[in-house]
Amino acid sequence: MSIFLLSSCVSSKKFKKSQEDYQGLQVRYQTLESNLNDCNSQSAALRKDKEDLEAKVRNLNKEMEFVKQNYTQALSQLENLSVLSKQQAESIRQSLQNIGAKDAYIQTLQQQMAYKDSLNMALVMNLKGAIGNMDDEDINIKVDKGVVYIDISDKLLFSSGRYEVTSKAKEVLGKVAKVLKNQPDIEFMVEGHTDNVQYKGNAVLLDNWDLSVKRATSVVRLLQKDYGLDPMKMSAAGRGEYHPVADNATAEGKAQNRRTRIVILPKLDQFFQLLEPKKQG
Repeated sequence: MSIFLLSSCVSSKKFKKSQEDYQGLQVRYQTLESNLNDCNSQSAALRKDKEDLEAKVRNLNKEMEFVKQNYTQALSQLENLSVLSKQQAESIRQSLQNIGAKDAYIQTLQQQMAYKDSLNMALVMNLKGAIGNMDDEDINIKVDKGVVYIDISDKLLFSSGRYEVTSKAKEVLGKVAKVLKNQPDIEFMVEGHTDNVQYKGNAVLLDNWDLSVKRATSVVRLLQKDYGLDPMKMSAAGRGEYHPVADNATAEGKAQNRRTRIVILPKLDQFFQLLEPKKQG
C-alpha cells in the first residue's frame, strides 16, 4: 500500500512539473508568434513601398525608351536626307547619351532604396529583439515610408506634468541606446508630444510647447550622458499638441498622443550626392 502511495506522489509531481513546462512553452510560443506577426507586417509594408518604386521605374523606363526610339529614328532620317549639320547631329547624339545617363541614375536610385529598406528592417528587428516582450501600448516600433519610428508612451517615460525620465524608462532607453550605438552612422531626432490639455505653467514651463521640448531634451541628454551616444548624431524637438496620432476627445486618444518619438533620420546626403554631376577624368 505504501509503495502505491509513493508512486502516486511521484507521478503527481512529475505531472505538475510537466504542466508548468507546458505553460512556459505556451507563453514563449505566443511571444514568438507575436514577433513573427510584427515582422510579417513590417515586411508587407516594405514590399508595398518597393513595388510602388519599381512601378515608377518601369514607367520611366518606358518613357525613356519611347523618346530614345524617336530620337534615333529622327536622327537616321535627317542624316539620310543630308539636312543635319555635324553640330546638330552631335547635339542629338549628346541628348541620347544624357537619356542613357538618366536611365543609369534611376537604376542606382532603385538599388539605394532597396539597400535602405534592408537596413531599416534589420534595425527594426534588432530594436525589437533588444527590448523584448513589451506591451504595444508602451512602445511601438515601425517603418513608415522608409523611415523608422520608435514611439514610447508618456506613462512609461515621465510622471504626469513632469519631464524627468523615470527609472523604468531608463532601462528601456538603455536597450534602445545599445542598438543605436552599434550603428554609428545613424542620426536621429527625439520628438516630444502632448495631448491638447493645456499645461498649467510655472516658473520653468509655460505651456505644452515647453513641456514637449523639455521632455525631448531630457531623453537626448540621458542618451548622451548615461549611454554615451554621440551628441552630434542627435537632435531634440518639441511638437506640443499639434501632431496627434489619435482623437483627443477620448482618454485613450489622449494617452496615445502623450508620447516621445525617436525618428531615425534618412541619410539624405547620400541621395544628394547621386544628384551631383560626375567629374570627368
